[in-house]
Amino acid sequence: MNKAENILVGISIGDLNGIGSEIVLKTFEDPRMLELCTPVIFANVKMLSFLRKSFDSTAFLHGIDKLEQIVPGKINVYNLWKDSFNLEFGVADDVVGSYAVKSFVAATKALKEGIVDVLVTAPINKYNIQTEAFKFPGHTDYLNQELEGDALMLMVNDTLRVGLLTDHVPVTDVSKHITEKLIRQKINTIKQTLIQDFKIRKPKIAVLGLNPHCGDHGVIGKEDDEILRPTLSKMFEEGTFVFGPYAADSFFGTKSHEKFDAVIACYHDQGLIPFKTLSFGNGVNYTAGLNKVRTSPDHGTAFEIAGKNQADFNSFKEAVYLAIDIYKSRLEHAQITEKPLKVKEKQF
Repeated sequence: MNKAENILVGISIGDLNGIGSEIVLKTFEDPRMLELCTPVIFANVKMLSFLRKSFDSTAFLHGIDKLEQIVPGKINVYNLWKDSFNLEFGVADDVVGSYAVKSFVAATKALKEGIVDVLVTAPINKYNIQTEAFKFPGHTDYLNQELEGDALMLMVNDTLRVGLLTDHVPVTDVSKHITEKLIRQKINTIKQTLIQDFKIRKPKIAVLGLNPHCGDHGVIGKEDDEILRPTLSKMFEEGTFVFGPYAADSFFGTKSHEKFDAVIACYHDQGLIPFKTLSFGNGVNYTAGLNKVRTSPDHGTAFEIAGKNQADFNSFKEAVYLAIDIYKSRLEHAQITEKPLKVKEKQF
């Protein structure tokens, strides 16, 4: 069985007081999932077995103590820790948060070393993961440090793809980050992602304006006219099909997004509010721009329904599907670009 037929999906378990374990277990109850990939969950098999019973899950877990023991076609649970701790669904707990970090860091290491092929992360609580050793606002920032490339948050649902110029940045600081260098970097990342990961040869990219009505010619801010518009014009002239800036308030309502392969928003809520309105429960958060593939569901820990056996696992399942699809696309892209067809010279 070759790599493309036996993709190893590393899974960080997320906050165990949230819905992470439930959506992971429910995703792999379907035996057909094990025909697509081999999951490797970074957690503890005894703890997950206990949780499996509480969720009435039929997923059969295979515990391993070394990553060399991974068995294809099984739901492998790597016993990352052996100590026990109390779980209380729906509660933000620093101890539980520390194990979410432990799982994520170990899974990232396995991804970096090529032990697993892709990484799918269950939701974490951004507050209780903070320690002296781990000071990151989320998964993306840590991955950007550990892996090669420039990370970009790209929300994906079928043909709707929304990326961000700035992600976890306070609104008061957004304008300070919008520079020509950043705009070029993010647009080039999305362009390469669309070509390499989504097989779009000549991608068309739209960029939303920063200010209301794109600043109304400087009346409501000058960033759109002085930074965004000139940069986009230069990049278009250089051969990148990038358009904008467009007024964000009407862009999705008029279905303008359907004309483009990706949309770039200037800040978190400008992009994620319309995306989640259109796609919630089916969307995937993809960390584009890195040398390895990482996806996650489009939601958080959902403490309010944790432990109630009510969680919708569809977004996590879609995250697994997308990770597999992108991994295969990258293999194909690498084969095409590394071994271009040689054209014989014409004989005259």
